[in-house]
Amino acid sequence: MDDKQIRYLPFHSINEFMLPEYRQTVIQSVFTQMDKLSGERRSAINNGIKKHVQVPGFRNSAQAPVGVKVRGAATPFERRPDFTAQVLQAWSELNPELRGQVYELLQERKWEKLLPPEADRTKLPGFMVVWPKEDTYDALDAAFQAKFPEQTFEPYDMRLMVVWVGNRLPYELFLEEDEDVEEE
Repeated sequence: MDDKQIRYLPFHSINEFMLPEYRQTVIQSVFTQMDKLSGERRSAINNGIKKHVQVPGFRNSAQAPVGVKVRGAATPFERRPDFTAQVLQAWSELNPELRGQVYELLQERKWEKLLPPEADRTKLPGFMVVWPKEDTYDALDAAFQAKFPEQTFEPYDMRLMVVWVGNRLPYELFLEEDEDVEEE
């Protein structure tokens, strides 16, 4: 493959790396804090809900109670890259401190092709598949804790932010591990 060619996986591919309970937590966090989002982001998410989330008894699913919408949003999050991207972008906007810290960490670790933390990643075609080998989740957890010792964070939140800000899934990293296991 040509080194200059970048491969992408659609945004909903993140579900292969996310626990279902954590996915629900992220969606719930976004849906319960919609009033804190910009009008544009709120509108994009509500349009996604109207289009892709089915809530019995509601013609407009965006008008349904949060808990019902959250349950109904799991399937579109798993299958609709545009919806997944909007929810993840909103989640990152609701966590600006963590987003900035993760960006700083990735810059320090010389990650390539980083967009500014506030960039709208929903406009990208998906996630790149190249992930630095030395930057396992455990290594990134330790580096983040060393750099921001006063910061208490949920490891899954930090890892999701690394994926979103870095615009990468550790796809090739896991692919190589699988190949190593098969060779043994």
